[in-house]
Amino acid sequence: MADSSFDIVSKVDRQEADNALNQARKEVEQRYDFKGTDASIAWSGESILIKANSEERAQAVLDVFQTKLIKRGISLKSLESGEPVASGREYRIVSTLKEGISQENAKKIGKIIRDEGPKSVKSQIQGDELRVQSKSRDDLQEVIRLLKAADLDVDLQFLNYR
Repeated sequence: MADSSFDIVSKVDRQEADNALNQARKEVEQRYDFKGTDASIAWSGESILIKANSEERAQAVLDVFQTKLIKRGISLKSLESGEPVASGREYRIVSTLKEGISQENAKKIGKIIRDEGPKSVKSQIQGDELRVQSKSRDDLQEVIRLLKAADLDVDLQFLNYR
């Protein structure tokens, strides 16, 4: 019988992120406490640019965006935000959505699987994802449970379970 396997990836649904950004932009435009503050949020290439006339307002716009991401099912682990930076008379926050598993995190995940997972499970790094294989599907489900419980700074999805 062939080995069962699944892939561990870290991806963000770009359409859901775009929807969250549009909802946040509409809320910022309509909320009373943002009137006259020149607060805005928009895509700037691959990153997200937040502008406001004070540091607190920029943080508030970021909070609105984060709540919209959560409602859309996108983990905040995949959002990387900088500190508010003064640029002339406005403050800017540049945020990016992280995708892919870095080599460092892939090695951490592989070590967790080797140390704490069932012995029949093998993992290998393939670019920015990990492939996990075993003869037993129960062992694979145990690995998924183990990684969901682990406190990693990466948002993980489990694909191609076969």
